[in-house]
Amino acid sequence: MSDQQGEDPAITLYRLQACPFCERVVRRLEELDLAFESRFVEPLHSERNAVKRVAGTRTVPVIVDEHTGVTMAESENIVEYLDRTYGEERLAPSEA
Repeated sequence: MSDQQGEDPAITLYRLQACPFCERVVRRLEELDLAFESRFVEPLHSERNAVKRVAGTRTVPVIVDEHTGVTMAESENIVEYLDRTYGEERLAPSEA
């Protein structure tokens, strides 16, 4: 899950232990069979400086995808991004 053939995964997930929004993103990453690294943040919102430096917010989850250069927060947005970017067989391209 967090290590693929000894290489560092290109996706980093900033998360809290037992956070339902974070778990939603973890489930999607696993369903899409994407290697990722979890970085657990401080439980106290005001002390989440690492995620603040990366994403400009102290809320989690936050995903950093080095493949595409994307950094984003909010579980719903992250799941949609993962489906759009890595789940081609799950979602048909929407060309109106």
